[in-house]
Amino acid sequence: METTLILLKPDCIAGRKAGEVLKRFEEAGFQIRGCRMFRADPALLREHYAHIADKPFFPEVEKFMQSTPVIALALAGDNAVARVRDLIGPTDSRKADKGTVRGDFGVDVMINIVHASDSNENAQIELGRFFQPGEIFDYEMRYHTRD
Repeated sequence: METTLILLKPDCIAGRKAGEVLKRFEEAGFQIRGCRMFRADPALLREHYAHIADKPFFPEVEKFMQSTPVIALALAGDNAVARVRDLIGPTDSRKADKGTVRGDFGVDVMINIVHASDSNENAQIELGRFFQPGEIFDYEMRYHTRD
């Protein structure tokens, strides 16, 4: 079982899509192991987006990511990284199929509802960046509700 990071971005929060997006992950069988809402400070954003921090468009990304709080999720499941990425669609929402998170709710490359880790290695780095020790839980699913 893998655990991956998802960030529900400002367009998801402001557009009141967080519940729908979370529902899709749960319906796909993912287990929520961690969840926290916070405002991303400049240092955190610069670290997370280090691969584009020197690009001329980075200030726009930073402003967007600070426009509302974001929600970080630690989601666990078999082959979680690849399955989550299939569920959300490609980074450019304009190229995402309908039925994917980005295809249904995203606008473009930046306004695309969620960030998702792109590899197991990056998932571990990103989970450590957005969650403190003790904020990701490992528990057995024992309780069931009526469907």
